[in-house]
Amino acid sequence: MNIYDIITVGGGPAGLTAALYALRGGKSVLVIEKSAFGGQMTYSPKIENYPGFASASGNEIAEQIVDQVLGQGAEVEFDRVTSVSKGENGIFAVECESGETKYARAVIIANGCRHRRLGLEREEDFIGEGISFCAVCDGAFYKDRDVAVIGGGNSALQEALLLSQTSRRVTVVQDMPHLTGEARLAAQIDERDNIDVLCGYRAESLIGEDAIKGLKIRSASGEEREIAVDGIFVAIGLVPENEDFASLAELDARGYFDSDENCLTSTEGLFVAGDCRKKYIRQITTATADGAVAALAACRYIDR
Repeated sequence: MNIYDIITVGGGPAGLTAALYALRGGKSVLVIEKSAFGGQMTYSPKIENYPGFASASGNEIAEQIVDQVLGQGAEVEFDRVTSVSKGENGIFAVECESGETKYARAVIIANGCRHRRLGLEREEDFIGEGISFCAVCDGAFYKDRDVAVIGGGNSALQEALLLSQTSRRVTVVQDMPHLTGEARLAAQIDERDNIDVLCGYRAESLIGEDAIKGLKIRSASGEEREIAVDGIFVAIGLVPENEDFASLAELDARGYFDSDENCLTSTEGLFVAGDCRKKYIRQITTATADGAVAALAACRYIDR
């Protein structure tokens, strides 16, 4: 039975940084990623607040981190981890969707989050067919067409700015009375002639049978409006995917790992890092910081 020193669940900035620090600490490391390296940052067309990069896409930053980690000797497998359990001998069994089980002396869960849904009828049916979470991935399909962006934070504003370069008209729908993104981004939104902002409205229902034709929205006072759009880009936050690990690590009321800044859990040898844990700030820099902290703690645990 092959036993790794550390298995990192997730290949986003937290998991990759954890792998890097563990490898430099002389540990054998397996990174298990369910889809693609980089996590949520790969959806960002332009990142300007990551040290060392004046401006870069999330994919560009992810590729450099991956190359660095692989260069240090990390092993990588693409699979979805379905459960983690700790045996009486102290070894963790990491079970995967493929049916394989991997073993490690310590585990760092850095599985990130998934995109929050609107909760509308037929929403899942239209994902990839009119509803998207990534302007970089799907914006080209809406050249010279009308689209809506749901959300008012940084991600939503970045999506709207990118889409405005090719789409005919972009309508930003925010359920709060004001945009919550950075003032600099909000100012850029104001400068674009083909971006409309509707604050104080929430998405009510989808319009269209076989394809998205529009969106019905409702204000807090009950006023209804219909927007004719060909596509909808959803940017209303993230949801942690921690349910499979709730038996080993305590979750807070919102489903995030309830750990402190040391990235420890109540199970010895199990650590959490990145967006999946309870924290006030979720940025690439805080994810990489978590990865370093968790890896060094895992190394100390193994050495002890």
